Amino acid sequence: MEMQVEELPEGLFLVTSYESPGLVAQGRTVAEALEIARDVARKLLEAKRERAGLPDLTL
Repeated sequence: MEMQVEELPEGLFLVTSYESPGLVAQGRTVAEALEIARDVARKLLEAKRERAGLPDLTL
């Protein structure tokens, strides 16, 4: 998944993704923002899977 990172005027970093509407994360560093974004992406995918009634295939 391609993510866009933008530095905000406050010195924080904002991560979004065109491929996953609703994915928005921010952190004090690029690494922190990306880590949070990965967690958000995972939760968005889980929610989408649950709405579709698909089984959880994670081990």
